[in-house]
Amino acid sequence: MHSIRVKHDYIERGLECKDLDTDPMNQFELWLKQAIEAKLLEPNAMSLATVSHSGMPSIRTVLLKSYDNDGFLFFSSAKSKKTEDMMHNPNVALHFAWLEMERQIKIQGRVQQLSTLTLFKHLLTRPKGTTLKTWIPNQSQTVSYRSLYETQFDAMKQKFLHNKIPFPNFWHAYRVTPLVIEFWQGGKDRLHDRFEYRLVEGNWRIEKLSS
Repeated sequence: MHSIRVKHDYIERGLECKDLDTDPMNQFELWLKQAIEAKLLEPNAMSLATVSHSGMPSIRTVLLKSYDNDGFLFFSSAKSKKTEDMMHNPNVALHFAWLEMERQIKIQGRVQQLSTLTLFKHLLTRPKGTTLKTWIPNQSQTVSYRSLYETQFDAMKQKFLHNKIPFPNFWHAYRVTPLVIEFWQGGKDRLHDRFEYRLVEGNWRIEKLSS
């Protein structure tokens, strides 16, 4: 067994309940804004955890595209494994790791597919290369070489070289409606601060958790 010994002394001042907004989405907005201002790499990157029909958990990183009081929005191919998982079990979890700021946010909730109009509005603002990528078939399927993936991408570039890129009907928007949101702030001597917002009968209840 290979032991890992990494010592980090958390220096942030911690987090107190009085510092928190009563609405977790407002608190999320504040922390996200601060992460962006700190110029963290991909501050909207979040881990998405799903569970397959066989009960096997899986996790991957996706990008948060927007958020509001209804939840957190991202996009995925209908042919992907994560979409297959979500269609079987809509209970999912999200995780933001802003470790440079000694912060994490954990979200548990339920996911649902949104209308194609939501996705269409977003695709109009995407770079052409990013939109082309959505047309590469069979996301998450096995490929023998990276060159095969690149060949498929080049084929899409040639196909739509002089034409508008059509709307990919197999690409969907998904929203995670939160039921539990936890804010984690690193503290001195590893006395970290954790506050959990839990939705109870339509209202958010805040509790401090042991670190």
